[in-house]
Amino acid sequence: MESFRFVVITGMSGAGKTKVMQTLEDMGYYCVDNLPPVLIVRFADLCFRSHSSMQHVAVVTDIRGGTFFDTLPQALEELNQLNIPHEVVFLEASDEALVRRYMETRRVHPLAPGKRLQEGIAAERQILAGIRAQSDMIIDTTTMKGSDLREFLKSRFIIEKTQGRMNVTVCSFGFKYGVPIDADMIFDVRFLPNPFYVDKYKYWTGRVKEVADYIGNAPVTREFLDKLFDMTDFVIAQFQTSGKAQLTIAIGCTGGMHRSVYITERLGKYLRQKGVLVNVEHRDLPKNHVEHDGTEAIQ
Repeated sequence: MESFRFVVITGMSGAGKTKVMQTLEDMGYYCVDNLPPVLIVRFADLCFRSHSSMQHVAVVTDIRGGTFFDTLPQALEELNQLNIPHEVVFLEASDEALVRRYMETRRVHPLAPGKRLQEGIAAERQILAGIRAQSDMIIDTTTMKGSDLREFLKSRFIIEKTQGRMNVTVCSFGFKYGVPIDADMIFDVRFLPNPFYVDKYKYWTGRVKEVADYIGNAPVTREFLDKLFDMTDFVIAQFQTSGKAQLTIAIGCTGGMHRSVYITERLGKYLRQKGVLVNVEHRDLPKNHVEHDGTEAIQ
């Protein structure tokens, strides 16, 4: 039997919960929208003990449930006590993005009937603060297109036919844009040679061969990669033994364009060669204006 996966989707109204549910449904998940928290435990237990095909389930629960939503922390605690595997995914976006989306759709915010839209958004953030802090994954859709969100979900929630294999995500980022809050491990590579200060490489990414060579040929880079590969081998083996289903390794440099991208690509390639289920992401590349001459990226 495939490993059981029960995903609780919640978060800000207008942040994309419906899109997440639709994508997971297309991927083969059994999805239920607007499920009151008081029913989550009973439903999860039924799915968990079932021998049917309902081994990948996603439910959406949010403030549309009114006073029932207040019981969500209690429901999550009961899932823990019953040892039912589950994960909480929290969707959010900036106030500006949420206001724009509501104005485009002309929908009424659940907490703002007869009030200003921003008042409803502020009230919802306050109500959801506790659940956000308990979430296993936080997805900020502020700058995401629908296609970006779908690809992200496909990489994180793919239904694997092999049991017991951990999914590893290696993600590059720029410290000036903030640290990924869902990372299990973070490596700071700002000590490596920085192509930003070479005029020719300034607007090329760490995927371009010349830039990759510039970073990779430095002795400190080769020494760091040896140590990084050794550490990730050890950590992944230990987490797999403990039953962890997913591991996120974040690699950061200043802007998330050169050094972190190169190291992320190298680590992703190394893990694939070891047979690890790995997904490579470059969180902050879209925020940089990137130009290159078409030189083949790292393979």
